[in-house]
Amino acid sequence: MLIIRPICQSDFAALRYIAEASGHGFTSLPVNDEVLTAKINRAEASFNKPVSKPYDESYLFVMEDTDTGEVVGTCGIEGAVGMEDAFYHYRLGTEVYHSAQIGVRNEVETLTLCHDYTGAAEMCTLFLRKDYRKSTNGRLLSRCRFLFLAQHPSRFGETVIAEMRGVSDASGNSPFYGWLQQHFLGIDFIEADYLSGLGQKAFMAEMMPRSPVYVCMLPEAAQRVIGEVHTNTRPALSLLQAEGFRCRGYVDIFDGGPTVECTLQEIRAVRDSRLLTVLVGPMDDNGDTYIVANTQVADFRATAVRLNVTAESNHITLSPAFAQALRVQAGQQVRILPI
Repeated sequence: MLIIRPICQSDFAALRYIAEASGHGFTSLPVNDEVLTAKINRAEASFNKPVSKPYDESYLFVMEDTDTGEVVGTCGIEGAVGMEDAFYHYRLGTEVYHSAQIGVRNEVETLTLCHDYTGAAEMCTLFLRKDYRKSTNGRLLSRCRFLFLAQHPSRFGETVIAEMRGVSDASGNSPFYGWLQQHFLGIDFIEADYLSGLGQKAFMAEMMPRSPVYVCMLPEAAQRVIGEVHTNTRPALSLLQAEGFRCRGYVDIFDGGPTVECTLQEIRAVRDSRLLTVLVGPMDDNGDTYIVANTQVADFRATAVRLNVTAESNHITLSPAFAQALRVQAGQQVRILPI
């Protein structure tokens, strides 16, 4: 059985393996023992903290194969970004130049450094081990977070965003970053990405261009990848687009990848999820597959279960094994969502 649960200290080795396997561009998990330990500590504190208004909490989950005891994936949600560290984006805009005298009108696309997403919740840190990328495992890992959002909305910003990994080559070099390195930062993409993952962002404020950047003046290779996603990220983007996430003209400052957003209450999975009362007994597994999650925070559990439920159903029957895995008892509620 695959179970989603909050990360804990004993998951450090698994998290470090994921950080190594995820490769360049996966900024949220740098290969640094001190940072990874701090991420686990911060997540544990966030899960155990009473929250009425989001600030800087971080909720990091892992997917565990209970048959082997191995952690095979991870996913996360930031409660409100930019509250402690600056959270930078480029905002795509347009400047219009018109002269009636000479009969010329030009529209020029610009990139402006901004902090517009400060306070938004962020879907982040999604990674599934290659040998588990099959069936509905990826959907379970990604979409279980929507059940947590739906159950605990007061812990998150009203807008939910996700930064999509931009285009880079096998060596981790970004076509978009090349011009920035040459004219402003002076360090390579991998180092800048790593420092950002460590939370050491002072160099951005010191070295990034302060005035709008004219897109037409960038190298063609950089222009082509603005708003484009890495090949490995396309499935994740498709899942989010199906939930109602859209790009509103914001891109990553290093690789030009798009950031997508949706209001929390308008996320399709948040709207479609349902609370049902648990009965414990023989299961009717002739129906569809659902993600089923308990309503807890620090003791959150979610898994995929085949259920025979209808729109009129107000309860579900779980076997003793599933009820135990989800840490629920008869009479308690669970939140469900078609996978």
